[in-house]
Amino acid sequence: MNLHTPTAFEPVPHTPAQPQPDTLRTDWTREEIAALFDLPFLELMWRAQATHRQWHAAGEVQVCTLLSVKTGGCPEDCGYCSQSVHHETGLSAGKLMDVASVLGAAAEAKAAGSQRFCMGAAWREPKDRDMDKVVAMVRGVRALGLETCMTLGMLSDDQARRLGEAGLDYYNHNIDTSPENYGNVITTRSFQERLDTLERVRDAGISVCCGGIVGMGENRTDRVGFIHALATLPRHPESVPVNALVPIKGTLLGDILQDVPERRINDIEFVRTVAVARITMPRSMVRLSAGRESMSPSTQALCFIAGANSIFTGAKLLTAGNAGAAADTELFAQLGLVPLSGEEPARAAAAETSTE
Repeated sequence: MNLHTPTAFEPVPHTPAQPQPDTLRTDWTREEIAALFDLPFLELMWRAQATHRQWHAAGEVQVCTLLSVKTGGCPEDCGYCSQSVHHETGLSAGKLMDVASVLGAAAEAKAAGSQRFCMGAAWREPKDRDMDKVVAMVRGVRALGLETCMTLGMLSDDQARRLGEAGLDYYNHNIDTSPENYGNVITTRSFQERLDTLERVRDAGISVCCGGIVGMGENRTDRVGFIHALATLPRHPESVPVNALVPIKGTLLGDILQDVPERRINDIEFVRTVAVARITMPRSMVRLSAGRESMSPSTQALCFIAGANSIFTGAKLLTAGNAGAAADTELFAQLGLVPLSGEEPARAAAAETSTE
């Protein structure tokens, strides 16, 4: 069943019992964020849901599809990634897909109900010789009536400018974890280099998609630092993906965490992370991303209560498995969720500002 097929449920208007602040803060302290994490779970859920309903339509979830347009062979050593040349995962390096194949996949995604089409390439950064094809992908996907997002690694000023001129809606570049834990996960690219790429994306007029991964053996202090780094950016990311690590055999972290499963994050702590992201970045879309295929419907429901309002659908996320459209259709029907019907609040506000 298509995710756009109407269900018997419609979002119910709701006014929070206690008014929530209608301003965005970028001055959160780590102590404040830690205090949110420490709240009793039901109190945290109440605050997150009240914040969510202040800024977003209750019961609406954005549906996105992610396609790997260039798989494997990445020179980075990200400890979680099956596409790194530093890991023995059995994944072969492929070439950049041709534009027609990408557009065919995008058309299928739209027919299945997706609203945003995300394209990822396993590069440290794109080479200039690849940019003509990348730009053609952006223009072609936009012409289909889909929102566009790309994740290609680091960008030069000129590459960011070209993507902006092509009409790219979002650029994904995750910070992955806290600044303090970053060196335990990646050594081939610095945390500051990630921030520099985000600044180039902003300067090119492209909206930012930036989040990270939890369950990589980090502690709560690192999760506080991860949220703090995002919530104190000069401008909150319009989209914040929260991933749960999928431990892949052959990767550094996958092998470690398969042997020490107690270091992996539990479901309630994951939901807490989603809730704190929602409260501290109230206007952002918070995407429930990788790891969802192993979550029960009940855990996913808690994530939606906590303020997640975007998902990836389909059978695969780059190289990892995903729940699949049929499972998502059933989940939407069970929970009374419907696909997002309007513009995301952050992008609507930016458009309104640009016309004033």
